[in-house]
Amino acid sequence: MRRYELIFILRPGVGEEEITKVIDYSQQIILDEQGTIIDLNKWGMKKLAYPIKKEIQGYYVYCEYAGTPAAVAEIERKFRIDDSVLKYLTIKTADSMTEEDVQAAIGETEARNAAAAEVAEEEASEATDSDSATTEVKDTEVKETEKTAVEADAEEEKSA
Repeated sequence: MRRYELIFILRPGVGEEEITKVIDYSQQIILDEQGTIIDLNKWGMKKLAYPIKKEIQGYYVYCEYAGTPAAVAEIERKFRIDDSVLKYLTIKTADSMTEEDVQAAIGETEARNAAAAEVAEEEASEATDSDSATTEVKDTEVKETEKTAVEADAEEEKSA
């Protein structure tokens, strides 16, 4: 087996079920050819660098897999037929992979995804903490302003 990276862009108007359908049939082709999915990421809607088939946005999907050249040929054949696919690109990243290499790559991907989720969780909690700290500072400023206004009113009354 060889290692490949596949990126494809779908039309922005297709629904979630059409996106899932395209991903499923590309995964099924890989699995039918005794391949293995290493990583699959839906990058989501992004602005295109230039218009493609009169579209300025597209839904990006990234797939890294171990498979055969026959799987690549079949996926690309299906993408040429499917109108919802704007563009696709397959890159061979390794000439050969053993089953141990595939399992190691899957483990690396899972570890990377877990680390990314942990970082995102930490950032979310820090954002919440900073929001509450900002609120506390604003509350303190409001109280000080009110105190100053009350003191000024008291001084005016004394002088009058």
